[in-house]
Amino acid sequence: MTSMNAAVLHGKGDIRYERAPAPVPGPGEVLIRVRAAGICGSDVPRVLEGSARFFPIILGHEFSGVIEELGPGAEGLSEGLAPGRRATAAPLVPCMECPDCQRGDYALCGGYRFIGSSLNGAFADLVTVPARGVVTFPDGVPFERAAFFEPATVALHGLLHAGFRPGGDVAVLGAGTVGLFALQWARLLGARRTAAFDVSPDRLKLALRLGADAAFDVTSGTCLEEAMSFSGGRGFGHVFETAGRNSAMSAAFEIAAGKATVCFIGTSSEDLRFGWRLFEKMNRKEFTLTGSWMSYSAPFPGREWAMAADRFGDGGLRFDDALIHRSFPMSEAAEAFGLFAEPAAVKGKIMLVNPE
Repeated sequence: MTSMNAAVLHGKGDIRYERAPAPVPGPGEVLIRVRAAGICGSDVPRVLEGSARFFPIILGHEFSGVIEELGPGAEGLSEGLAPGRRATAAPLVPCMECPDCQRGDYALCGGYRFIGSSLNGAFADLVTVPARGVVTFPDGVPFERAAFFEPATVALHGLLHAGFRPGGDVAVLGAGTVGLFALQWARLLGARRTAAFDVSPDRLKLALRLGADAAFDVTSGTCLEEAMSFSGGRGFGHVFETAGRNSAMSAAFEIAAGKATVCFIGTSSEDLRFGWRLFEKMNRKEFTLTGSWMSYSAPFPGREWAMAADRFGDGGLRFDDALIHRSFPMSEAAEAFGLFAEPAAVKGKIMLVNPE
């Protein structure tokens, strides 16, 4: 059996760069040589708190690389599959047989598996993925930029699921990676104006560079008043919460316009509490409240992934160096995760890269 280098998680805080068995593509699978892989917020507790499903495991689901090999029957399961093509892949592996999958609601599949969570992932030289989830992209798109495909599709899925309509004002609460892409998608899909909300002045400046029309510091005592003034006192027709914070979810109820759509893309790790007067705003404004989970639609992996490939390829989705906080060689994965001991100090994506 051949081997490869991989950052293998053996237990809480115990991630080792070592030799591991190299994956072999089975029927309908593709082998990708990983060039860049981003650390997702969901990876952090798996390492620092030991909350991975099992050990040892190779994490990593936001990645890009080059197709190395096609397994038997993989040809034709996705467009452009060929050795040497630059590619990323949807990390979700749905069963494709349950009623939810048959409807195209793949993220609701009760038996799905996930690359980098229940299957070995991309913090390695090589990763195998189902061919139907592979998305190729042009040679001109750098690997580190293409590793943002997955969070970009998460943002877009939220807009599509919320029934985004062009022409109105859009608020995005949270200017992290998903929030910054949500702002850009809103602009590309025809928003009249977009506004970013965050606690970090640096992230707000980045939002403006990426095309936001306004940026509001939520630590300011006048943030909500300024935001309502920006909207002409009407509030925002679409509000997307991407931070997973109680304060941001509460602010969404405040700044939503009448008949607005409010979508929670961020996931919270604490109980949500709404006073009755705040919660009543949903009734009085008759806004629609919904959640968004992952980034898939039919045919799998969905229009989210096709649109992301197009907009990464033509530059419609803007990129700024500040989206990446720091890049590390894959061999220094343990050091990279060490930065999250003080998560507030991490201002963007941490990227793990393999040499080309």
